[in-house]
Amino acid sequence: MPRILERPVPQVADTVLGGLPPLLRRLYLARGIRSEAELELGLAGLLRPQSMGGLPAAVELLAGALEQDRSIMVVGDYDADGATGTAVSVLALRALGGKRVDYLIPDRFTMGYGLSPEIVEQAAARGAELLLTVDAGIASLHGVARARALGMQVVVTDHHLPGEVLPEADAIVNPNLSGDLFPGKHTAGVGVAFYLMQALHTYLQESGGLERRSIHAPKLAELLDLVALGTVADLVRLDQNNRILVEQGLLRIRAGRCRPGITALLQVASRPPERATATDLAFSVGPRLNAAGRLEDMRLGVECLLCDDPSRAWEWAGVLDGLNRERRQIETGMKEQAELMLEEIALGGAQLPLGICLYDERWHQGVIGILASRLKDRYNRPAIALAPGEGDTVKGSARSIPDLHMRDLLACVDSRHPGLLARYGGHAMAAGLTLQRDGVERFTRAFADEVHRQLDGQPPQVEILSDGPLAAAELNTETARLLRYAGPWGQGFPAPLFDGEFQLQSQCLVGGIHLKMVLSAEGRSGMGAIAFRWGDQLLDATRVRAVYRLDLNEYRGKETPQLIVEHLEPA
Repeated sequence: MPRILERPVPQVADTVLGGLPPLLRRLYLARGIRSEAELELGLAGLLRPQSMGGLPAAVELLAGALEQDRSIMVVGDYDADGATGTAVSVLALRALGGKRVDYLIPDRFTMGYGLSPEIVEQAAARGAELLLTVDAGIASLHGVARARALGMQVVVTDHHLPGEVLPEADAIVNPNLSGDLFPGKHTAGVGVAFYLMQALHTYLQESGGLERRSIHAPKLAELLDLVALGTVADLVRLDQNNRILVEQGLLRIRAGRCRPGITALLQVASRPPERATATDLAFSVGPRLNAAGRLEDMRLGVECLLCDDPSRAWEWAGVLDGLNRERRQIETGMKEQAELMLEEIALGGAQLPLGICLYDERWHQGVIGILASRLKDRYNRPAIALAPGEGDTVKGSARSIPDLHMRDLLACVDSRHPGLLARYGGHAMAAGLTLQRDGVERFTRAFADEVHRQLDGQPPQVEILSDGPLAAAELNTETARLLRYAGPWGQGFPAPLFDGEFQLQSQCLVGGIHLKMVLSAEGRSGMGAIAFRWGDQLLDATRVRAVYRLDLNEYRGKETPQLIVEHLEPA
């Protein structure tokens, strides 16, 4: 049973955030906000790009390519961050006068991640003269070398942590390079691409590059809906700069001034664009976009984002929605297989390792990231899911818990077992890896041993941080609406989570696994509540303790408060 802890609220002077409603003041203080200036999310508050290393060289190369009408090939990653970053780069370069701008997305099943030599050959066959990577490239030593050998210039834009050796690109733009002075270390790949396009726009304006070619200066802020989507979907920390990017994109979406593809993706997910939140982007749009890269080809997603015709965008969105449904079915089967493996470990008398690593020949390489995330959430342990790759290789996707930095943990495994990992990379909470099939058992043991060592052999305690109780009088539509638009909420700036005791008036299963309830608090009539992915059993209790989010449910044009239950137990 997890421990439910109340998120601490620091003691500060009454004047700090004193102009806000008491509930919001409490929530913001608990998330580190100390002044109302930190809540200003206008474009004027964005960090300026001047301190981002590599930016001047990248701008000069791109400006030269545009003015000389050279062929520019954008090479993006096959996730939502890479797809949105690719769309931002292609749309911006074309708006800035690029007549020969195209893009490539690697096939995750045959080429793998990043700027591989194979995708470089494809770019060369299509006449590319300058390669611009988005959300990838910082680890692509061989791909960059091959591109340079073929006479192409290479501009790398990325946000992933660099290794000890950097690719020999003509320019590298990555705020996480050693010595880079740009404060926005949590900027997503799409955000880095956006900053580069903004800097290029400014350079061309000031140097007369637009005027010489009779190009009307575009408004690149129109691309912020794409930046918001990629930033939220990539689960980067929502520091103030990222919250500005996300909020400005959401404002465009709600106002109906966004890409037709984003509107269509919201609509197929039954999320009204005029009420869109960061949660909608993260859990409704992002998965549908990612489904293309997981099961088919992320070019389907990029085409949806690039499309200017609403009717055509709706068709693309329908395709992506269908792929997402297929992905869910595959995920369900893989999760059941993983649970059986873990049950066999328990039946054999062994303890569940502190680091879970599972491999099955039947698993789909495009879905292992979701499986690893599900296992991590259920068992509160870092988890890796492995699936067959090309030839004798095995691909892995890793997800971590707050106590462990996944990429650094893999680096420790690599240093203790040289040659075991063919490649790896990623972030604190997520990473990818490749190894040989005959090394799976050895890696499984090495991973479990390293997790055991870093955790001192102690299973991490499952803890839920709550923002405390809400009074019965606060469980209303007004409070739900206040909370909905007080964000944007997300990674590092979590959505408000409350806890309290309720009378369980009724319950039923929806879709076989979601528990739908009517809960009543003291002095208040019953209200709707739902616990997603609850399971197939009803709760044997009449009074419960729930940890929940307060949200709005819209039905036939009427909004009512609804509890989204994250944890439920008998009171």
